[in-house]
Amino acid sequence: MLLKKLFTDFCSMSLHECFILLGSNMGDRSLLLEEARMQIAKKAGAIRQTSGIYETAAWGKESQPSFLNQVLVIETSLNPELLMENLLKIENEMGRVREEKMGPRIIDIDILFYDDLVYKSNTLTIPHPLLHLRRFVLLPLSELNSSKNHPLLQQSVAQLLADCKDPLKAEKTKSFIHNH
Repeated sequence: MLLKKLFTDFCSMSLHECFILLGSNMGDRSLLLEEARMQIAKKAGAIRQTSGIYETAAWGKESQPSFLNQVLVIETSLNPELLMENLLKIENEMGRVREEKMGPRIIDIDILFYDDLVYKSNTLTIPHPLLHLRRFVLLPLSELNSSKNHPLLQQSVAQLLADCKDPLKAEKTKSFIHNH
C-alpha cells in the first residue's frame, strides 16, 4: 500500500510524456477525433504533437466500417490510473457504448506509452499490449517518434513497424501535425 502511495505521489509531482491513440468508425469520424482532442486537452493533459489521421479497415472484427486513427503526444501530471479514468470519462461523455468487444465505436482512446513505464493493474496495461501487432497504431506512432523504444520488447517503433505482420493497410488521409 505504501509503495502504491509513493508511486501515485511521484506521478503527480512531475509531467509525463504519454502517447495516446484515438480511433472512431461511427458518425462524423473526423469531427469526433477533433472533439476527443479538445476534451483530452481540457481533462488529461496538454497536447504536444498530433500525427496525421490514418484510415484503416477494422482490426479483429472486419465486418464493420473502417476507422480513422490518430496518435497524440500529451504531457500530463496525472498518474496512469487517473489518466485512464479521465480518458474513459471522455469516451462516455462522447457517447461511447460498450456493447460488443471490438465492435463499432464512436470514439476509442487508448494509452500506448506512459514515459517508459511498464505497468499492469486489473484495469490497465502499459505499454498497450497489442500496439506492436497493429499497423494502424505503429504508422502514426512512427510519424511522431520512430526511435521511441518499447520498454518491454526493447525495439524501436521503427523496428516494430518493419517487423509488423498486420496485413491491413493504414492510409494517411490528411496531415494534422501540431508541434506546440
